[in-house]
Amino acid sequence: MDITQIIALSMGVAWASGINLYAAILMLGYMGTTGNIELPPELQVLSDPMVMVAAGAMYCIEFFADKVPGVDSGWDALSTFIRIPAGAILAAGAVGDIGSGAQLAAAIAGGTLATGSHVTKAGTRVLINTSPEPVTNWFASVGEDVAVIAGLWTALYHPVLFLVLLVLFILLSIWLLPKIWRGIKRVFAFIRRILGGNKADDPPAPVLSSDSGNKNQVTETKHES
Repeated sequence: MDITQIIALSMGVAWASGINLYAAILMLGYMGTTGNIELPPELQVLSDPMVMVAAGAMYCIEFFADKVPGVDSGWDALSTFIRIPAGAILAAGAVGDIGSGAQLAAAIAGGTLATGSHVTKAGTRVLINTSPEPVTNWFASVGEDVAVIAGLWTALYHPVLFLVLLVLFILLSIWLLPKIWRGIKRVFAFIRRILGGNKADDPPAPVLSSDSGNKNQVTETKHES
């Protein structure tokens, strides 16, 4: 692999890990097993049958969990502790034995990229879950799986094109994330209002002004006299 292919594979596997880690592992493992690509030494473990079986089992679980409104957001929250570290590790492994400095740099960039793609995916799902129908979740989930497979294929066979598309994805995410964050805040504010009740409907508490207090004192004085 030349330097462009190495960078594309390293960043491609990190980006894909933030969206669907198990699909990324399965695709790379399968292509390595069938001889379609020659994986770097540090990633050849992905072709191990035990690794592929484990990734396949977890992919099946995620496939169904990712299509149930509410469950998908819970799954994304748990996956935060898996996708991001795995993205950093896989990105470092993709650079091969170039050097420890290159591996550390790839891990830093890969972890950041995996975080960005994961947050974009998870935040978008929270907003999608405001819709009562599950069809949107199904289309989003299938689209994410297709994007992971197509993205990794592009990174392996058309690395320059992938890097251009990756830059566009990063720019799009930078533009979208503030909007997604504002939408998530509105969703959670609505949930808090629902759970806490609408306090605006409660009758206002009576307020005694200082003038009314003085009038009561004058009245009491007159009665005593």
